[in-house]
Amino acid sequence: MMSRLRQWWHYTFLGVLGALIFFCLSLTPSLLPRGVVLQGIVSGITAAIGYGVGVLLGWLAGKLSDRSLPRARPVAWRGLAIVAVPVVVFFLYQGSQWQREVHSLMGMAAPSRFGALGVLLIAAVTGAGLVGLMRLLRSAARAVGRLLSRWIPASTAGVIAGSAVALLALGVLNGVVIDGLFAVTDTAFRDINNETEPGVAPPDDPLRSGGPGSLVSWASLGNQGRQFVAGGPDPQQLSDFGGARVQRPIRVYAGLDSAPTSRERARLAVQELQRTGAFQRDVLLVITTTGTGWVDENGVVPLEYMYHGDTAMVALQYSYLPSWLSFLVDKERAREAGRDLYNQVYAVWSRMPLSARPKLLVFGESLGSFGAESAFGGADDIRNRVDGMLLVGPPNRNPLWREYVADRDPGTTEILPGYEQGATVRFARDPAIDLDGPGTAWATPRVVYLQHPSDPIVWWAPRLAVSRPDWLREPRGPDVSPAVRWYPFVTFWQVTADMAFSTGVPAGHGHSYGTAPVTAWAAIAPPDGWTPRRTADLTALLSTS
Repeated sequence: MMSRLRQWWHYTFLGVLGALIFFCLSLTPSLLPRGVVLQGIVSGITAAIGYGVGVLLGWLAGKLSDRSLPRARPVAWRGLAIVAVPVVVFFLYQGSQWQREVHSLMGMAAPSRFGALGVLLIAAVTGAGLVGLMRLLRSAARAVGRLLSRWIPASTAGVIAGSAVALLALGVLNGVVIDGLFAVTDTAFRDINNETEPGVAPPDDPLRSGGPGSLVSWASLGNQGRQFVAGGPDPQQLSDFGGARVQRPIRVYAGLDSAPTSRERARLAVQELQRTGAFQRDVLLVITTTGTGWVDENGVVPLEYMYHGDTAMVALQYSYLPSWLSFLVDKERAREAGRDLYNQVYAVWSRMPLSARPKLLVFGESLGSFGAESAFGGADDIRNRVDGMLLVGPPNRNPLWREYVADRDPGTTEILPGYEQGATVRFARDPAIDLDGPGTAWATPRVVYLQHPSDPIVWWAPRLAVSRPDWLREPRGPDVSPAVRWYPFVTFWQVTADMAFSTGVPAGHGHSYGTAPVTAWAAIAPPDGWTPRRTADLTALLSTS
Protein backbone atom coordinates (compact mmCIF):
# COMPACT_ATOMS: atom_id res chain seq x y z
CA MET A 1 0.00 0.00 0.00
CA MET A 2 2.78 2.40 1.00
CA SER A 3 4.73 1.61 -2.15
CA ARG A 4 1.68 2.47 -4.23
CA LEU A 5 1.26 5.77 -2.42
CA ARG A 6 4.95 6.58 -2.91
CA GLN A 7 4.59 5.74 -6.59
CA TRP A 8 1.48 7.93 -6.84
CA TRP A 9 3.26 10.94 -5.35
CA HIS A 10 6.51 10.33 -7.20
CA TYR A 11 7.32 12.91 -9.87
CA THR A 12 9.94 12.50 -12.58
CA PHE A 13 12.92 14.81 -12.66
CA LEU A 14 12.36 15.97 -16.24
CA GLY A 15 8.65 16.44 -15.55
CA VAL A 16 9.30 18.66 -12.53
CA LEU A 17 11.92 20.58 -14.50
CA GLY A 18 9.39 21.16 -17.30
CA ALA A 19 6.72 22.21 -14.80
CA LEU A 20 9.13 24.66 -13.16
CA ILE A 21 10.09 26.26 -16.49
CA PHE A 22 6.48 26.55 -17.69
CA PHE A 23 5.33 27.88 -14.31
CA CYS A 24 7.92 30.65 -14.40
CA LEU A 25 7.04 31.55 -17.99
CA SER A 26 3.33 31.70 -17.09
CA LEU A 27 4.12 34.61 -14.74
CA THR A 28 5.29 36.76 -17.63
CA PRO A 29 2.79 39.44 -18.73
CA SER A 30 0.19 39.05 -21.45
CA LEU A 31 -2.31 41.51 -22.91
CA LEU A 32 -4.44 42.29 -19.85
CA PRO A 33 -4.05 42.45 -16.06
CA ARG A 34 -4.61 39.18 -14.21
CA GLY A 35 -5.86 38.76 -10.66
CA VAL A 36 -4.49 36.27 -8.15
CA VAL A 37 -7.04 33.50 -8.78
CA LEU A 38 -6.87 33.75 -12.55
CA GLN A 39 -3.06 33.88 -12.54
CA GLY A 40 -2.93 30.88 -10.22
CA ILE A 41 -5.20 28.82 -12.46
CA VAL A 42 -3.29 29.79 -15.61
CA SER A 43 0.03 28.98 -13.91
CA GLY A 44 -1.28 25.64 -12.63
CA ILE A 45 -2.55 24.57 -16.06
CA THR A 46 0.67 25.71 -17.70
CA ALA A 47 2.84 23.92 -15.11
CA ALA A 48 0.88 20.69 -15.69
CA ILE A 49 1.50 21.04 -19.43
CA GLY A 50 5.18 21.61 -18.71
CA TYR A 51 5.27 18.47 -16.58
CA GLY A 52 3.72 16.50 -19.43
CA VAL A 53 6.23 17.93 -21.92
CA GLY A 54 9.11 16.93 -19.64
CA VAL A 55 7.78 13.40 -19.19
CA LEU A 56 7.24 13.08 -22.94
CA LEU A 57 10.78 14.22 -23.73
CA GLY A 58 12.16 11.70 -21.22
CA TRP A 59 10.10 8.93 -22.77
CA LEU A 60 11.19 9.86 -26.30
CA ALA A 61 14.83 9.98 -25.20
CA GLY A 62 14.50 6.51 -23.73
CA LYS A 63 12.95 5.15 -26.91
CA LEU A 64 15.61 6.70 -29.12
CA SER A 65 18.44 5.35 -26.95
CA ASP A 66 16.75 1.94 -26.75
CA ARG A 67 16.84 1.97 -22.96
CA SER A 68 14.99 3.66 -20.13
CA LEU A 69 16.54 6.78 -18.69
CA PRO A 70 17.97 6.22 -15.20
CA ARG A 71 16.21 7.84 -12.29
CA ALA A 72 17.63 11.15 -11.21
CA ARG A 73 20.00 10.81 -8.28
CA PRO A 74 19.29 12.60 -5.00
CA VAL A 75 22.06 15.07 -5.74
CA ALA A 76 20.21 16.09 -8.92
CA TRP A 77 17.01 16.67 -6.96
CA ARG A 78 18.89 18.70 -4.36
CA GLY A 79 20.50 20.75 -7.11
CA LEU A 80 17.10 21.37 -8.71
CA ALA A 81 15.64 22.46 -5.38
CA ILE A 82 18.56 24.81 -4.72
CA VAL A 83 18.03 26.42 -8.11
CA ALA A 84 14.22 26.29 -8.06
CA VAL A 85 13.63 28.22 -4.84
CA PRO A 86 15.37 31.47 -5.83
CA VAL A 87 14.15 31.19 -9.42
CA VAL A 88 10.52 30.81 -8.34
CA VAL A 89 10.86 33.63 -5.80
CA PHE A 90 12.39 35.86 -8.48
CA PHE A 91 9.65 35.14 -11.02
CA LEU A 92 6.90 35.59 -8.43
CA TYR A 93 8.37 38.98 -7.53
CA GLN A 94 9.01 39.94 -11.14
CA GLY A 95 5.52 38.69 -12.06
CA SER A 96 4.00 41.07 -9.52
CA GLN A 97 6.11 43.87 -11.02
CA TRP A 98 4.89 43.02 -14.51
CA GLN A 99 1.30 42.97 -13.33
CA ARG A 100 1.72 46.38 -11.74
CA GLU A 101 3.10 47.65 -15.04
CA VAL A 102 0.16 46.22 -17.02
CA HIS A 103 -2.30 47.72 -14.54
CA SER A 104 -0.58 51.08 -14.94
CA LEU A 105 -0.79 50.89 -18.76
CA MET A 106 -4.54 50.36 -18.39
CA GLY A 107 -4.93 53.19 -15.90
CA MET A 108 -5.91 50.76 -13.14
CA ALA A 109 -4.84 50.62 -9.50
CA ALA A 110 -1.79 48.45 -8.91
CA PRO A 111 -2.40 45.12 -7.07
CA SER A 112 -0.68 44.08 -3.85
CA ARG A 113 2.61 42.24 -4.14
CA PHE A 114 1.47 39.76 -1.47
CA GLY A 115 -0.86 38.16 -4.00
CA ALA A 116 2.13 36.18 -5.29
CA LEU A 117 1.76 33.75 -2.38
CA GLY A 118 -1.82 33.04 -3.39
CA VAL A 119 -0.72 32.50 -6.98
CA LEU A 120 1.81 29.89 -5.86
CA LEU A 121 -0.73 28.02 -3.72
CA ILE A 122 -3.48 27.98 -6.36
CA ALA A 123 -1.01 26.96 -9.07
CA ALA A 124 0.33 24.09 -6.96
CA VAL A 125 -3.13 22.71 -6.25
CA THR A 126 -4.29 23.12 -9.85
CA GLY A 127 -1.13 21.63 -11.37
CA ALA A 128 -0.98 18.69 -8.96
CA GLY A 129 -4.66 17.98 -9.55
CA LEU A 130 -4.26 17.88 -13.32
CA VAL A 131 -1.14 15.67 -13.13
CA GLY A 132 -3.00 13.37 -10.73
CA LEU A 133 -5.90 13.10 -13.14
CA MET A 134 -3.56 12.15 -15.98
CA ARG A 135 -1.91 9.53 -13.77
CA LEU A 136 -5.29 8.11 -12.89
CA LEU A 137 -6.05 7.68 -16.59
CA ARG A 138 -2.62 6.13 -17.15
CA SER A 139 -3.22 3.64 -14.31
CA ALA A 140 -6.56 2.73 -15.82
CA ALA A 141 -4.93 2.15 -19.20
CA ARG A 142 -2.26 -0.09 -17.66
CA ALA A 143 -4.89 -2.13 -15.81
CA VAL A 144 -6.86 -2.65 -19.00
CA GLY A 145 -3.63 -3.53 -20.84
CA ARG A 146 -2.75 -6.21 -18.28
CA LEU A 147 -6.21 -7.69 -18.66
CA LEU A 148 -6.04 -7.76 -22.45
CA SER A 149 -2.51 -9.22 -22.42
CA ARG A 150 -3.98 -12.51 -21.32
CA TRP A 151 -5.31 -13.00 -24.83
CA ILE A 152 -3.21 -10.78 -27.12
CA PRO A 153 0.44 -9.68 -27.20
CA ALA A 154 1.35 -7.21 -24.46
CA SER A 155 2.49 -4.48 -26.87
CA THR A 156 -0.77 -4.66 -28.81
CA ALA A 157 -2.76 -4.79 -25.57
CA GLY A 158 -1.01 -1.62 -24.36
CA VAL A 159 -1.86 0.32 -27.50
CA ILE A 160 -5.49 -0.83 -27.49
CA ALA A 161 -5.89 -0.14 -23.77
CA GLY A 162 -4.34 3.33 -24.02
CA SER A 163 -6.51 4.22 -27.00
CA ALA A 164 -9.65 2.88 -25.32
CA VAL A 165 -9.08 4.81 -22.10
CA ALA A 166 -8.24 8.00 -24.02
CA LEU A 167 -11.37 7.69 -26.14
CA LEU A 168 -13.47 6.93 -23.07
CA ALA A 169 -12.05 9.96 -21.26
CA LEU A 170 -12.73 12.18 -24.26
CA GLY A 171 -16.22 10.73 -24.52
CA VAL A 172 -16.93 11.46 -20.88
CA LEU A 173 -15.44 14.93 -21.20
CA ASN A 174 -17.41 15.73 -24.33
CA GLY A 175 -20.62 13.83 -23.64
CA VAL A 176 -20.98 14.40 -19.92
CA VAL A 177 -18.83 17.29 -18.70
CA ILE A 178 -18.95 19.62 -21.70
CA ASP A 179 -22.50 18.74 -22.72
CA GLY A 180 -23.61 19.11 -19.13
CA LEU A 181 -21.85 22.45 -18.83
CA PHE A 182 -23.44 23.64 -22.07
CA ALA A 183 -26.86 22.43 -20.91
CA VAL A 184 -26.60 24.30 -17.61
CA THR A 185 -25.23 27.40 -19.36
CA ASP A 186 -27.91 27.22 -22.03
CA THR A 187 -30.66 27.03 -19.42
CA ALA A 188 -29.20 29.91 -17.42
CA PHE A 189 -28.89 32.25 -20.40
CA ARG A 190 -32.26 31.22 -21.80
CA ASP A 191 -33.81 32.28 -18.49
CA ILE A 192 -31.92 35.58 -18.68
CA ASN A 193 -33.17 36.08 -22.23
CA ASN A 194 -36.75 35.78 -20.97
CA GLU A 195 -36.23 38.42 -18.28
CA THR A 196 -36.87 42.14 -18.60
CA GLU A 197 -34.45 44.54 -16.97
CA PRO A 198 -35.83 46.92 -14.33
CA GLY A 199 -37.03 50.19 -15.82
CA VAL A 200 -37.48 48.71 -19.31
CA ALA A 201 -41.10 48.91 -20.44
CA PRO A 202 -42.92 48.33 -23.73
CA PRO A 203 -42.63 51.44 -25.94
CA ASP A 204 -45.69 53.54 -26.73
CA ASP A 205 -43.97 54.64 -29.94
CA PRO A 206 -45.21 52.93 -33.15
CA LEU A 207 -41.71 53.45 -34.61
CA ARG A 208 -40.33 50.82 -32.25
CA SER A 209 -40.69 47.05 -32.45
CA GLY A 210 -42.92 45.80 -29.67
CA GLY A 211 -44.84 49.09 -29.71
CA PRO A 212 -48.34 49.93 -31.03
CA GLY A 213 -48.99 48.36 -34.43
CA SER A 214 -45.72 46.41 -34.40
CA LEU A 215 -45.52 43.10 -36.25
CA VAL A 216 -43.14 41.88 -33.54
CA SER A 217 -44.47 41.19 -30.06
CA TRP A 218 -42.75 42.68 -27.01
CA ALA A 219 -42.50 39.23 -25.42
CA SER A 220 -40.63 37.76 -28.40
CA LEU A 221 -37.85 40.36 -28.43
CA GLY A 222 -35.76 38.78 -25.69
CA ASN A 223 -33.89 40.60 -22.93
CA GLN A 224 -31.44 42.46 -25.16
CA GLY A 225 -34.02 43.22 -27.83
CA ARG A 226 -36.31 44.86 -25.29
CA GLN A 227 -33.43 47.00 -24.04
CA PHE A 228 -32.55 48.01 -27.60
CA VAL A 229 -36.02 49.16 -28.66
CA ALA A 230 -36.56 50.93 -25.34
CA GLY A 231 -33.20 52.72 -25.51
CA GLY A 232 -31.65 55.58 -27.42
CA PRO A 233 -32.11 59.34 -27.22
CA ASP A 234 -35.56 60.91 -27.23
CA PRO A 235 -36.45 63.97 -29.37
CA GLN A 236 -35.74 66.35 -26.48
CA GLN A 237 -32.22 64.96 -26.01
CA LEU A 238 -31.59 65.23 -29.73
CA SER A 239 -32.84 68.80 -29.74
CA ASP A 240 -30.68 69.70 -26.76
CA PHE A 241 -27.63 68.53 -28.66
CA GLY A 242 -28.37 70.99 -31.41
CA GLY A 243 -30.87 69.45 -33.76
CA ALA A 244 -33.04 72.10 -35.42
CA ARG A 245 -35.60 69.67 -36.80
CA VAL A 246 -35.40 66.36 -35.02
CA GLN A 247 -37.30 63.16 -35.64
CA ARG A 248 -38.03 60.16 -33.50
CA PRO A 249 -35.44 57.47 -34.39
CA ILE A 250 -36.74 54.15 -35.69
CA ARG A 251 -35.53 51.00 -33.97
CA VAL A 252 -36.51 47.57 -35.29
CA TYR A 253 -35.58 44.24 -33.72
CA ALA A 254 -36.54 40.60 -34.21
CA GLY A 255 -35.80 38.20 -31.35
CA LEU A 256 -35.22 34.47 -31.42
CA ASP A 257 -38.87 33.88 -30.56
CA SER A 258 -40.16 36.34 -33.15
CA ALA A 259 -39.99 33.75 -35.96
CA PRO A 260 -38.77 30.14 -36.29
CA THR A 261 -35.78 30.64 -38.63
CA SER A 262 -33.15 33.25 -39.36
CA ARG A 263 -34.57 33.92 -42.81
CA GLU A 264 -38.08 34.36 -41.44
CA ARG A 265 -36.82 36.68 -38.71
CA ALA A 266 -35.01 38.75 -41.34
CA ARG A 267 -38.15 38.90 -43.48
CA LEU A 268 -40.19 39.99 -40.45
CA ALA A 269 -37.62 42.68 -39.61
CA VAL A 270 -37.78 44.06 -43.17
CA GLN A 271 -41.57 44.16 -42.96
CA GLU A 272 -41.17 46.16 -39.74
CA LEU A 273 -38.81 48.54 -41.52
CA GLN A 274 -41.37 49.06 -44.26
CA ARG A 275 -44.19 49.54 -41.73
CA THR A 276 -42.27 52.26 -39.89
CA GLY A 277 -41.12 54.10 -43.01
CA ALA A 278 -37.48 53.24 -42.38
CA PHE A 279 -36.56 53.28 -46.06
CA GLN A 280 -37.55 56.94 -46.22
CA ARG A 281 -35.07 57.98 -43.53
CA ASP A 282 -31.69 59.59 -44.17
CA VAL A 283 -29.74 56.67 -42.69
CA LEU A 284 -30.55 52.97 -42.44
CA LEU A 285 -28.20 50.98 -40.20
CA VAL A 286 -28.09 47.16 -40.37
CA ILE A 287 -26.72 45.67 -37.14
CA THR A 288 -25.44 42.17 -36.44
CA THR A 289 -25.69 41.66 -32.69
CA THR A 290 -23.28 39.92 -30.34
CA GLY A 291 -24.06 36.41 -29.11
CA THR A 292 -26.65 37.44 -26.52
CA GLY A 293 -28.41 39.74 -28.97
CA TRP A 294 -26.78 42.78 -27.38
CA VAL A 295 -26.29 46.00 -29.33
CA ASP A 296 -23.67 48.39 -27.97
CA GLU A 297 -25.39 51.76 -27.58
CA ASN A 298 -22.08 53.55 -28.00
CA GLY A 299 -21.82 51.97 -31.42
CA VAL A 300 -25.20 53.09 -32.77
CA VAL A 301 -26.40 56.12 -30.77
CA PRO A 302 -23.84 58.44 -32.42
CA LEU A 303 -25.68 58.16 -35.73
CA GLU A 304 -28.99 59.12 -34.10
CA TYR A 305 -27.41 62.29 -32.72
CA MET A 306 -25.45 63.08 -35.87
CA TYR A 307 -28.53 62.85 -38.11
CA HIS A 308 -31.01 64.46 -35.67
CA GLY A 309 -32.97 61.23 -35.34
CA ASP A 310 -33.53 60.86 -39.09
CA THR A 311 -32.34 57.27 -38.79
CA ALA A 312 -33.60 53.69 -38.77
CA MET A 313 -31.80 50.77 -37.19
CA VAL A 314 -32.52 47.07 -37.48
CA ALA A 315 -31.03 44.12 -35.61
CA LEU A 316 -31.60 40.39 -35.44
CA GLN A 317 -31.03 38.01 -32.55
CA TYR A 318 -29.52 34.63 -33.40
CA SER A 319 -28.53 33.38 -29.93
CA TYR A 320 -28.81 34.16 -26.24
CA LEU A 321 -25.35 32.85 -25.33
CA PRO A 322 -22.32 35.10 -24.70
CA SER A 323 -20.17 35.76 -27.77
CA TRP A 324 -17.29 33.50 -26.69
CA LEU A 325 -19.69 30.58 -26.23
CA SER A 326 -21.74 31.47 -29.30
CA PHE A 327 -18.52 31.38 -31.32
CA LEU A 328 -18.03 27.75 -30.25
CA VAL A 329 -21.58 26.50 -30.77
CA ASP A 330 -23.50 29.16 -32.73
CA LYS A 331 -20.89 30.59 -35.11
CA GLU A 332 -22.84 29.53 -38.17
CA ARG A 333 -25.95 31.19 -36.75
CA ALA A 334 -24.06 34.48 -36.57
CA ARG A 335 -22.97 34.06 -40.19
CA GLU A 336 -26.52 33.17 -41.24
CA ALA A 337 -28.12 36.05 -39.36
CA GLY A 338 -25.72 38.66 -40.74
CA ARG A 339 -26.16 37.41 -44.29
CA ASP A 340 -29.96 36.95 -44.16
CA LEU A 341 -30.70 40.33 -42.62
CA TYR A 342 -28.43 42.36 -44.86
CA ASN A 343 -29.42 40.61 -48.07
CA GLN A 344 -33.12 41.09 -47.42
CA VAL A 345 -32.66 44.76 -46.50
CA TYR A 346 -30.47 45.25 -49.56
CA ALA A 347 -33.07 43.60 -51.81
CA VAL A 348 -35.61 46.31 -50.92
CA TRP A 349 -33.10 49.17 -50.82
CA SER A 350 -31.51 48.33 -54.19
CA ARG A 351 -34.89 48.53 -55.98
CA MET A 352 -35.43 52.11 -54.82
CA PRO A 353 -34.52 55.10 -57.06
CA LEU A 354 -30.96 56.23 -56.39
CA SER A 355 -32.08 59.66 -55.26
CA ALA A 356 -34.55 58.20 -52.75
CA ARG A 357 -32.29 55.68 -51.04
CA PRO A 358 -31.11 56.21 -47.46
CA LYS A 359 -27.45 55.81 -46.64
CA LEU A 360 -27.08 52.08 -46.05
CA LEU A 361 -24.62 51.42 -43.22
CA VAL A 362 -23.49 48.28 -41.38
CA PHE A 363 -22.37 47.81 -37.77
CA GLY A 364 -21.04 44.79 -35.90
CA GLU A 365 -19.11 44.38 -32.67
CA SER A 366 -17.18 41.32 -31.52
CA LEU A 367 -18.99 38.24 -32.89
CA GLY A 368 -21.38 40.69 -34.55
CA SER A 369 -18.52 41.81 -36.80
CA PHE A 370 -18.10 38.20 -37.91
CA GLY A 371 -21.78 38.06 -38.87
CA ALA A 372 -21.68 41.47 -40.54
CA GLU A 373 -18.73 40.43 -42.72
CA SER A 374 -20.61 37.32 -43.85
CA ALA A 375 -22.90 39.31 -46.13
CA PHE A 376 -19.93 40.33 -48.31
CA GLY A 377 -17.43 38.51 -50.46
CA GLY A 378 -14.62 41.04 -50.20
CA ALA A 379 -13.66 44.67 -50.60
CA ASP A 380 -15.09 44.92 -54.13
CA ASP A 381 -18.43 43.54 -52.97
CA ILE A 382 -18.46 46.04 -50.09
CA ARG A 383 -17.74 48.93 -52.47
CA ASN A 384 -20.68 47.90 -54.64
CA ARG A 385 -23.31 47.21 -51.99
CA VAL A 386 -22.95 49.45 -48.94
CA ASP A 387 -22.35 53.10 -48.05
CA GLY A 388 -20.22 52.51 -44.95
CA MET A 389 -19.30 49.92 -42.35
CA LEU A 390 -17.96 49.94 -38.78
CA LEU A 391 -16.64 46.70 -37.27
CA VAL A 392 -15.44 46.80 -33.66
CA GLY A 393 -13.19 44.28 -31.91
CA PRO A 394 -13.22 41.67 -34.70
CA PRO A 395 -12.41 38.09 -33.63
CA ASN A 396 -9.28 36.64 -35.16
CA ARG A 397 -11.35 34.14 -37.16
CA ASN A 398 -13.18 36.81 -39.19
CA PRO A 399 -12.47 35.75 -42.80
CA LEU A 400 -12.37 39.21 -44.39
CA TRP A 401 -10.37 40.68 -41.52
CA ARG A 402 -7.82 37.88 -41.86
CA GLU A 403 -7.64 38.44 -45.61
CA TYR A 404 -7.00 42.17 -45.24
CA VAL A 405 -4.43 41.68 -42.48
CA ALA A 406 -2.60 38.91 -44.36
CA ASP A 407 -2.49 41.06 -47.54
CA ARG A 408 -1.56 44.26 -45.70
CA ASP A 409 0.60 46.87 -47.32
CA PRO A 410 4.37 46.35 -46.97
CA GLY A 411 5.80 48.13 -43.95
CA THR A 412 2.54 48.13 -41.97
CA THR A 413 2.03 46.03 -38.85
CA GLU A 414 -0.52 43.42 -37.87
CA ILE A 415 -1.78 45.52 -34.97
CA LEU A 416 -2.29 48.51 -37.29
CA PRO A 417 -2.29 47.27 -40.88
CA GLY A 418 -2.84 49.22 -44.05
CA TYR A 419 -4.80 47.67 -46.90
CA GLU A 420 -4.74 48.96 -50.48
CA GLN A 421 -3.29 52.23 -49.16
CA GLY A 422 -6.50 52.82 -47.20
CA ALA A 423 -8.61 53.25 -50.33
CA THR A 424 -11.69 51.64 -48.71
CA VAL A 425 -10.71 49.67 -45.60
CA ARG A 426 -8.86 51.27 -42.70
CA PHE A 427 -7.82 50.06 -39.27
CA ALA A 428 -7.62 52.13 -36.10
CA ARG A 429 -6.71 51.84 -32.45
CA ASP A 430 -7.63 55.46 -31.88
CA PRO A 431 -9.80 56.66 -34.78
CA ALA A 432 -9.00 60.30 -34.01
CA ILE A 433 -5.36 59.58 -34.88
CA ASP A 434 -5.14 56.52 -37.09
CA LEU A 435 -7.81 57.13 -39.73
CA ASP A 436 -5.96 60.05 -41.27
CA GLY A 437 -2.72 58.09 -41.67
CA PRO A 438 -2.78 56.59 -45.20
CA GLY A 439 -1.83 58.94 -48.02
CA THR A 440 -4.42 57.68 -50.51
CA ALA A 441 -7.67 59.64 -50.71
CA TRP A 442 -10.43 57.88 -48.82
CA ALA A 443 -13.30 57.40 -51.23
CA THR A 444 -16.73 56.17 -50.27
CA PRO A 445 -17.84 53.72 -49.10
CA ARG A 446 -15.59 53.67 -46.08
CA VAL A 447 -14.92 50.67 -43.85
CA VAL A 448 -13.31 50.94 -40.40
CA TYR A 449 -12.04 48.18 -38.12
CA LEU A 450 -11.48 49.30 -34.54
CA GLN A 451 -8.98 47.04 -32.76
CA HIS A 452 -6.87 47.53 -29.66
CA PRO A 453 -3.36 46.04 -29.40
CA SER A 454 -4.47 44.70 -26.00
CA ASP A 455 -7.75 43.11 -27.16
CA PRO A 456 -7.45 39.31 -26.70
CA ILE A 457 -10.62 38.74 -28.76
CA VAL A 458 -8.79 40.14 -31.77
CA TRP A 459 -5.53 38.24 -31.24
CA TRP A 460 -6.54 34.86 -29.82
CA ALA A 461 -6.24 31.92 -32.21
CA PRO A 462 -5.59 28.18 -31.70
CA ARG A 463 -2.32 28.44 -33.64
CA LEU A 464 -1.04 30.75 -30.90
CA ALA A 465 -0.14 27.57 -28.99
CA VAL A 466 2.57 26.53 -31.45
CA SER A 467 3.30 29.51 -33.69
CA ARG A 468 4.46 33.03 -32.89
CA PRO A 469 2.17 35.54 -34.61
CA ASP A 470 3.31 38.70 -36.31
CA TRP A 471 1.86 40.91 -33.59
CA LEU A 472 4.41 39.38 -31.20
CA ARG A 473 7.25 39.91 -33.66
CA GLU A 474 6.46 43.62 -34.05
CA PRO A 475 6.92 46.49 -31.60
CA ARG A 476 4.20 46.23 -28.96
CA GLY A 477 1.19 48.53 -28.94
CA PRO A 478 1.12 51.49 -26.53
CA ASP A 479 -1.04 49.66 -23.98
CA VAL A 480 0.87 46.35 -24.13
CA SER A 481 3.91 45.72 -21.94
CA PRO A 482 7.22 45.55 -23.83
CA ALA A 483 7.95 42.47 -21.70
CA VAL A 484 5.24 40.42 -23.45
CA ARG A 485 6.86 37.52 -25.28
CA TRP A 486 5.66 34.43 -27.11
CA TYR A 487 6.25 31.03 -25.49
CA PRO A 488 4.82 27.75 -26.87
CA PHE A 489 1.59 26.74 -25.13
CA VAL A 490 2.14 29.35 -22.37
CA THR A 491 1.08 32.39 -24.36
CA PHE A 492 -1.95 30.53 -25.68
CA TRP A 493 -3.28 29.92 -22.17
CA GLN A 494 -2.43 33.44 -21.07
CA VAL A 495 -4.41 35.03 -23.90
CA THR A 496 -7.22 32.49 -23.41
CA ALA A 497 -7.51 33.66 -19.81
CA ASP A 498 -7.37 37.29 -20.95
CA MET A 499 -10.50 36.72 -23.05
CA ALA A 500 -12.56 35.88 -19.97
CA PHE A 501 -12.05 39.41 -18.62
CA SER A 502 -11.54 41.29 -21.87
CA THR A 503 -14.20 43.91 -21.04
CA GLY A 504 -13.17 44.35 -17.40
CA VAL A 505 -10.70 47.14 -18.22
CA PRO A 506 -11.18 50.87 -18.84
CA ALA A 507 -12.40 52.08 -22.24
CA GLY A 508 -9.62 52.28 -24.79
CA HIS A 509 -8.09 48.96 -23.75
CA GLY A 510 -8.89 45.28 -24.15
CA HIS A 511 -12.34 44.69 -25.62
CA SER A 512 -13.74 47.96 -24.21
CA TYR A 513 -14.09 50.52 -26.99
CA GLY A 514 -16.09 53.17 -25.16
CA THR A 515 -17.06 56.16 -27.29
CA ALA A 516 -14.50 55.52 -30.06
CA PRO A 517 -17.34 54.73 -32.51
CA VAL A 518 -18.32 58.43 -32.43
CA THR A 519 -15.10 59.44 -34.16
CA ALA A 520 -15.25 56.42 -36.44
CA TRP A 521 -18.78 57.18 -37.67
CA ALA A 522 -17.82 60.83 -38.15
CA ALA A 523 -15.11 59.60 -40.53
CA ILE A 524 -17.26 56.96 -42.27
CA ALA A 525 -20.54 58.77 -42.86
CA PRO A 526 -20.49 62.40 -41.67
CA PRO A 527 -23.66 64.41 -42.28
CA ASP A 528 -23.42 67.67 -44.19
CA GLY A 529 -21.81 70.39 -42.09
CA TRP A 530 -20.41 68.03 -39.47
CA THR A 531 -17.22 69.31 -37.83
CA PRO A 532 -14.51 67.94 -35.51
CA ARG A 533 -15.93 70.17 -32.78
CA ARG A 534 -19.29 68.39 -33.07
CA THR A 535 -17.46 65.05 -32.82
CA ALA A 536 -15.76 66.20 -29.62
CA ASP A 537 -19.04 67.49 -28.17
CA LEU A 538 -20.85 64.23 -28.91
CA THR A 539 -17.99 62.18 -27.48
CA ALA A 540 -18.13 64.22 -24.28
CA LEU A 541 -21.91 63.85 -24.09
CA LEU A 542 -21.84 60.07 -24.45
CA SER A 543 -18.89 59.73 -22.08
CA THR A 544 -20.97 61.19 -19.26
CA SER A 545 -24.27 59.47 -20.04
